[in-house]
Amino acid sequence: MNILQAVAQTLARVREKKPLVHHVTNYVTATDCANIALAAGASPVMAGEMAEVEDMASLASALVINIGTLTVQSVEAMIAAGKKAVELGIPVVFDPVGAGATRLRTRAAERIIREVRPSVIRGNMSEIKMLAGLDVRIKGVDSAADESDSAAVARDLAQRLDCVVAITGKRDIVAQGNNICRIDNGHVLLSAVTGTGCMTSTLAGCCCGALKDPFVGTAAGIAFMGIAGEIAQQSLKPGEGIGTFRVRLFDALWNMTPEIVLRYGKIS
Repeated sequence: MNILQAVAQTLARVREKKPLVHHVTNYVTATDCANIALAAGASPVMAGEMAEVEDMASLASALVINIGTLTVQSVEAMIAAGKKAVELGIPVVFDPVGAGATRLRTRAAERIIREVRPSVIRGNMSEIKMLAGLDVRIKGVDSAADESDSAAVARDLAQRLDCVVAITGKRDIVAQGNNICRIDNGHVLLSAVTGTGCMTSTLAGCCCGALKDPFVGTAAGIAFMGIAGEIAQQSLKPGEGIGTFRVRLFDALWNMTPEIVLRYGKIS
């Protein structure tokens, strides 16, 4: 079975298993992340209170940690939830939003990686380069880094941290050990809607929770978002813009089938 076939079958697995995906995430995109999980066929829960994160993580099929609107308290909750998930063999997807923009974000990201050891790290090129200790430019929480060496950066960091590393951008890269997957789906309008990166991490969590294969699961989550973006853009009529595109994005994923994944997928 090739990677595209495995990704297509993952969509059916998510809808069959309906994994519970626990999020300790940011307040800007929490609603969209919950809705994208539902559109994929998973069951989201947003629970960031320190007093319950370990209990909730124990019930979940996957955990998604996102530092988009971090606080000192939320980082403690993320680490507690992450440690419990890892203890129970539950995959953890870490989204280091804006790592490198401030000392707080950078230190939080480094601490989460060190103490939790997530299964998957998904970020833009600037965020991943910062975590790899490379020279990087970042603009707020957006990437300003050159993506030409993304495969090598992802592979080296994945080998060093013994996890899956995904870089999303014009071309998406997923690396684990010596395995590298390239995904060329998506549309530039995805970058015009806030939260599409966060939603992509959620989809990776949904797929990892259903599949227990972080490499294929991460590739699947990223591919589903890219394909949905293409379909949503193609459906736009003159005069429609990013508001309509955002709604159509959810519709495209809701109506996605393994056959559509096989037809649209550009994965190698």
